Amino acid sequence: MTDEIARGALSKMRTELAAPVRYELLLDDHAVPLNDYIGKPIRLEFLGAINCTHCGRKTKKSYGQGHCYPCFKKLPQCDLCIVSPEKCHFHLGTCRDAQWGEQFCFQDHFVYLANSSGVKVGITRGTQVPTRWMDQGAIQALPIFRVATRLQSGQVERLLGEHVADKTNWRAMLKGDVTPMDLTEVRDRLLEQCADGIAELEQTHGLQAIQQLSDAQQIDIDYPVQVFPTKVTSFNFDKTEVVEGTLMGIKGQYLMLDTGVINIRKFTAYQVAFSA
Repeated sequence: MTDEIARGALSKMRTELAAPVRYELLLDDHAVPLNDYIGKPIRLEFLGAINCTHCGRKTKKSYGQGHCYPCFKKLPQCDLCIVSPEKCHFHLGTCRDAQWGEQFCFQDHFVYLANSSGVKVGITRGTQVPTRWMDQGAIQALPIFRVATRLQSGQVERLLGEHVADKTNWRAMLKGDVTPMDLTEVRDRLLEQCADGIAELEQTHGLQAIQQLSDAQQIDIDYPVQVFPTKVTSFNFDKTEVVEGTLMGIKGQYLMLDTGVINIRKFTAYQVAFSA
């Protein structure tokens, strides 16, 4: 028997870097401390409504993690260049919202290495360190460049991505099938392999725009998991209204139940009731 704890629109879980990472489930103004429920039965029920995170309009389908279709097509945070920053088109005068672009894309970004299902390269705004790494379920992370704009971060990422992955195998990440690595060794090898390309970018944008972080320290991250799943079965609120089972762990933005896993971020803006 479970009791309802909170209900509201889902947002991606809030994280705090601790040993292990601490998670909160966000439902409108409610913040549920999820670590307290590990090893206990929980229940998530989709209440049948999705409201756009930007305009509040009711929508039958969520686009771009919580938006209605009109907002998805017009908002700058939903543009293609957010996923592929090397395709930034601000300089062409075609940014969907120049003021938004100046605020979010013309600030320091970090290019980093992370180990979530093997080593990958990624980028994030300075304000999202170390949140980005926890959201990806990385067990290790190492920032290697600080750059002045999002476009530059995408260009560096694309260069390094010729030698190392830029995607996470989420099933391997959830199974805990990840071998710890020395990311400083990987960084040094990559810098040697990409030396000519990095020099070209520095010549184009200036030495101050692309700065190597040679003194950065590797961060190790531990997650609250009692048992990793041997087989990954994922829940989908679009097909199953009720997700329930014993919460065995949390990693990345996934809840790991003994009955399957669910990606909380994927269902941003879904109206949900949480019981435990």
